[in-house]
Amino acid sequence: MADAHGGAVTLIATATALDDEMAARIEAHRRTRPSHWQVVEEPLRLGGALGAAAAPQRVIIVDCLTLWLTNLLCQDDPKRLQDEIRDLLETLPQLPGHCVLVGNEVGLGIIPVNALARRFADVAGTLHQELAAMCDRVSLMVAGMPLPVKPA
Repeated sequence: MADAHGGAVTLIATATALDDEMAARIEAHRRTRPSHWQVVEEPLRLGGALGAAAAPQRVIIVDCLTLWLTNLLCQDDPKRLQDEIRDLLETLPQLPGHCVLVGNEVGLGIIPVNALARRFADVAGTLHQELAAMCDRVSLMVAGMPLPVKPA
């Protein structure tokens, strides 16, 4: 999707390597992405990172929203989550250029027993709904194939 626009690409990566398995995942992503992409690693201040990276002919990829939410849910300040979500939702419509937002659909499975996991699913579901309403196009990826949910 990013290459189809023909402009420069910035990837905003939200993952943090808190254990060896996640460090290996991050390294695998680094090895497979195009070397000409600019990369910004920002686990918390997504709205600020988008504002700093946006330009009229640039495509920004955010990978991924659900890791970003996890990072915020693990912060000591419970207000931070809502502040950062509000900042993202206010920043996104003002940006020049194009954005590709990647998130994991967490609402297709069973309801988790764990209270934190249920809160995560609720917050992710609400965020994805709010972003989908703002976006020109929404696709669900299944087996590497895009299924149009909201065609352009």
